[in-house]
Parts: sequence; structure tokens; C-alpha cells
Amino acid sequence: MSLSVESESALAAAAPKSQLVQLKHGRASVAVMRDQWFIAAMSSELKSKPLATKLYGTPLVLFRDKEGKAGALVDRCPHRNVPLSLGQVTDDGNLRCPYHGWQFDRAGACKHIPSLASESEAKARRALSLPTIEQQGFIWVYASTEPDCVPNKKPHEFGLLGKAGYSTVTQVVEAKGTMFSTIENALDVPHTAFLHRGLFRSESRGLHITAKVQRSKDRVIAEYVGEPRPTGLIARILSPSGGIVTHFDRFIMPSVAQVEYSIGTENHFIADSIATPLDDFHTRIYAVVSFRSRLPHFLIRPFVKPLALRVFNQDAIILERQTELIEAFGGEQFASTEIDVLGKHIWRLMRTAERGGEALVEDEANEVTLIV
Repeated sequence: MSLSVESESALAAAAPKSQLVQLKHGRASVAVMRDQWFIAAMSSELKSKPLATKLYGTPLVLFRDKEGKAGALVDRCPHRNVPLSLGQVTDDGNLRCPYHGWQFDRAGACKHIPSLASESEAKARRALSLPTIEQQGFIWVYASTEPDCVPNKKPHEFGLLGKAGYSTVTQVVEAKGTMFSTIENALDVPHTAFLHRGLFRSESRGLHITAKVQRSKDRVIAEYVGEPRPTGLIARILSPSGGIVTHFDRFIMPSVAQVEYSIGTENHFIADSIATPLDDFHTRIYAVVSFRSRLPHFLIRPFVKPLALRVFNQDAIILERQTELIEAFGGEQFASTEIDVLGKHIWRLMRTAERGGEALVEDEANEVTLIV
């Protein structure tokens, strides 16, 4: 794998070939989207030591400078290809390579080479950097396609985080599955009656509900109309007295799966799951769950994380089994129906973004009937 600092970006140059080419006969739902923000870590994870992570299979290192600002570099010293994450942060806030002591700032400039009498910030000595933003307790990196690019958009914001009257729980989980499969799973209604039986729903009550689907250039939204409160434990905790559900599922580019429930007028729940593709078949999920309830929050809060973890663990197991079988058969073979409400829209948005054609996606609306 070669790098050209002058002509290629950090991720475009450093990313290994997709595992897609290793499949024997088929294909996998892997879309590599540039010019997008992804969460690299929670703010609380990045302290005084460098932190190693990955994005699209490319090793990255995060560190804080002397002002505490977070930076992200491709985790490879340009001198002798040693992981910078094995190094230390100096008193000046530079990241020092453990092999020969070269030092780099957040922008990747080489600031010091021990024993070198005359130093200059030559391009060949630069470490490849990615734009970084820290907000709402998360560190985001930008999958740049241009060197020294300035992103023209901001990362996703958690609308209810810190809002008066709401409590929030955060959790990080990982799944062995493509980012697409992980996101589709998070927004898939039919599987909840089986994989998560008793937590969300039970088997069909024979009720007909309508999914109103609206897609635009950067998102797809499904509104589920006409569903009484589900029978599962989570719904009973949020709304003991029942009521009609207002339910939205949203996919927001590039990797936000958002589920929103309102039951009655006092009970409101939003779960934002942000997927980060560590590599083609390994996805990390940063979940932020905010809720408001007529019941005292101190009664509900202790149940939220254990129940959410139980759901995530069930999903992780099924995604791993799915991935193993796809690998065994040498590729995917999906048969879809109209009740796979969001999957085709999510994939189309991802593929369009991968090809750099965001504006080519036309607005689209349709309705689907489900029996729950």
C-alpha cells in the first residue's frame, strides 16, 4: 500500500482494499462513503494517552494537544511505518513516535526530529490528518477525499441531549456485520416480534398499520400509523397506562439510525444509534437514548441500559451469524419484500454517496401496510 501526500487524502490513500474482492462468487453490502462525519470515540475515552481506532479499515490515532483539543492522524509514522498510537503526547502537545521520536501536531505537521540540525516541515515528513470535531461528548472525524479539506457540513447533533425534562443514557456496542446490515437491523420492525420477543412486541396481534415512507437526498423516514402501544416490556415501562403510539424510524446520512416513540402526551423516547465502520464487516455503534416519562425518571433509568444492552446483544449475535453465513456462501443473496421498509432506501442513499452523487437522489414517498 503506497501513499502520496501531494495527491491523495488520508483515507483514500491509506485505506486497504475492500474485503469485497475476497468474496468467492457474490457481493456484500459495503459502501465506502467519503466526505462524511463518523464518531471515532467518546470524549471520555480520550485522555492523556493516544487512542488507537479504525475507520473503513484504516488505522487511526486520536490524541489531545496541550490545549486539550482532539486530533486524528492515520496511525502510521511517515518515517519508518511504526504505529504512532504506541507513542506519547509531549508537554508541547505533539504526538511523538516511539521509534525515532519524530513529533507531529494535530494537523500532521512534523514539528521536531531529534538529532536533525536543520528542520523543515517537508511534505514527505507529514503524517496524514483528518478533520476532527468534538461535540456533545463525542469525537467525530471526517472521511476526507481532499488533503487539507475544510468540511462544509457539521456532524449529527443529538437533539434531546441535555434538554430539560429528559434523561439520557449512552452506550457503545460492537457488531460483526457490515454498516448497512447493522443500520437496517436497527430500523427493522418485523424482526422485533421474534428476535426481541417480549421486549418490544409479541407475535402478530393481527393489527394492520401503515408505514408512510419519505426519502430525500440525505435521509429516509418511516412513520408508522395506527399502532396501539406494543405489548413488550420496554413499552410497558415507558407507558404503563397504554395509549396510541406515534412511531418514526429515520436513517440520516451517513450512518444515523434514529427510532422515536411517543405514547400518549407525556411519554417520549428517542434512540440515536451512530454506526462507525471499523472495517467492512465490523461496526461500532454509539447509542444515545433520551426519554421523558410521566413516571419519575429515577424509577425508569435503572432499567433503560440493561434492557437496551439485552436488545443490542441479541442483535449482535444474529448479525454475527448472518455475516458468518454470508462468508461461508461467498456473498449475499437477499430476497426482500415491501415490509422490508427502509433497507432498499438506505442502501440507495449509501451507494449514491459512495459514487459522489448526493444530488442525484430524487424525493420519493410511498406507503406500506404491515400486520403486527
